[in-house]
Amino acid sequence: MSDAAAPAAMPKPIVGPLIWLRANLFATPLNAIMTALVVWFLAMSLPALLDWLLLDAVFQADNVRECRAAGSGACWAFIGEKHRLILFGLYPYDEQWRPMLVVLLLIAMAGISCLRRFWTKWLAPMWIATLAVVGVLMWGGLLGLSYVENARWGGLPLTMILAFVAIAVAFPLGVLLALGRRSNLPAIRAISTIYIELVRGVPAVSLLFMASVMLPLLLPEGMSIDKLLRAQIALIVYASAYLAEVVRGGLQSLSKGQYEAADALGLTYWQKQRLIILPQALRITIPPLVNTLITVFKDTSLVVIIGLYDLMNAAKASFVDPAWRGSSIEAYVFVSLIYFAFCYFMSKYSQSIEKRLAKSQNR
Repeated sequence: MSDAAAPAAMPKPIVGPLIWLRANLFATPLNAIMTALVVWFLAMSLPALLDWLLLDAVFQADNVRECRAAGSGACWAFIGEKHRLILFGLYPYDEQWRPMLVVLLLIAMAGISCLRRFWTKWLAPMWIATLAVVGVLMWGGLLGLSYVENARWGGLPLTMILAFVAIAVAFPLGVLLALGRRSNLPAIRAISTIYIELVRGVPAVSLLFMASVMLPLLLPEGMSIDKLLRAQIALIVYASAYLAEVVRGGLQSLSKGQYEAADALGLTYWQKQRLIILPQALRITIPPLVNTLITVFKDTSLVVIIGLYDLMNAAKASFVDPAWRGSSIEAYVFVSLIYFAFCYFMSKYSQSIEKRLAKSQNR
């Protein structure tokens, strides 16, 4: 074969910083104007923000007056003084290693659950065992641990327990509700629809209020439900209804041919849903699913209505101290960074799943 007949090599794409800037930031006059405005805003705000956060900040002080006298920046000495109250609430000071261990266990299990190699039949038992250990550590009363009533729980462990349990229980319940709303059985469809519409038609605050005030009135005389359990039930009810609508949207987006193909294979209803329908529907709904999960994680701050002090409300309690009154901004910044870390991880993980599924679909 002669050299003249050889196929010509494909030209290499032209890349470089200037090409990238022009394609992404200055492609159109509107993009150029928006880029200039963003650069101007950052140039005006970042130096002042950096001064407040670090350069003029005070890291050692005994009260807020000393902080303000020592510098005009953030009073991080307040966080150094009150961080244990913010993170662990009113949990006994000498026993705060237990909620810290709970936080580490939950983070470790969340990280393990994100790795595909651990998506086996043992993952659910691992979570059950972990939650059992969490209960022993937080309540105590066993293995020589002193008993701590859940009225003294607070801060980050309470937020994580409420959010993780709510998500773990509400997700399968939401899938069942979504399937029920699309069921051919009128009774199941009606019950699922009424449940979803009633819960979605009221704010989460009202659900917590009903769990705190109305639910005890409906119970038989002499019977009561712990307020932590009431808050957990309210969050599960709230999350399951919203997750159900997200999943239903994914189910409706599938073509009728998918259902007909599954029926042609002779699969039962649950085999069809488990092997063909739900995997496709959940793949489509990853972004709104994660958005709902992030919302549930942040809405745990509403449990203050029934007297539970999660991370946000423990932060509010920390600057009630007269010696540190006026340090609310630092407390909110500290808490917002914690919320941001968890929510950013969930967002980036969902993006990685989307990219992985897109690659496998394009093969």
